Amino acid sequence: MVKRNRRRPMVKVAGGARGLVGHAGSRLVVDVADATGLTDALSVAMAPTKQRRRGHDRGEVLADLAVMLAGGGETISDLATLRNQPALFGEVASTPTAWRTLEAVDSAALGRIAQARAEARRRVWAAGADPGFYVIDLDATLVGSHSEKEGAAPTYKRGFGFHPLVAYLDATGEALAGLLRPGNAGSGTATDHVTVLDAALAQLPVDPGDVEMIARSDSAGC
Repeated sequence: MVKRNRRRPMVKVAGGARGLVGHAGSRLVVDVADATGLTDALSVAMAPTKQRRRGHDRGEVLADLAVMLAGGGETISDLATLRNQPALFGEVASTPTAWRTLEAVDSAALGRIAQARAEARRRVWAAGADPGFYVIDLDATLVGSHSEKEGAAPTYKRGFGFHPLVAYLDATGEALAGLLRPGNAGSGTATDHVTVLDAALAQLPVDPGDVEMIARSDSAGC
């Protein structure tokens, strides 16, 4: 376990104050990640990727990137939205540091990150968030890209970009697992669906042998 030093200032909500704070609601996402142990677990997952102890904790960088995405960010540089409000979000990594953190995520780190997410979900569900029924929706979506980024390719709709496959839990809307794929990936590739479904099942803190589970897909996945 990691002993966390508070890196963000305490926040007090009061009426009648002066000034304006942007993305204040995103701070609640940060606090939830800390309270559920997700941030600490990500720190443990990313620890083997960093040789030096100085600098930003890479697990915290991942947590901040997730908060940035939840707040509507679309590029890594949008992390500046958090970084420019230290009174709300504390010390946030620079864009180059965020890039290095993402570059350090290899297949082994992905496995540890998945375990961290599953453990955090187990805690949240144990606290009362278990929906009680489990329907997993698998679907692929086209993501357009206007430049030849790594893995981008022509799509079946004559566009250009990516074709990721994602699994969501219907009852809560939680994104359980996903598979990044090039734009020319098949809509009904069975091996991809099996891979994503296996990863999604591993995220649920319930035993498929004890409860009923349903996996759904569109006609292409079917």
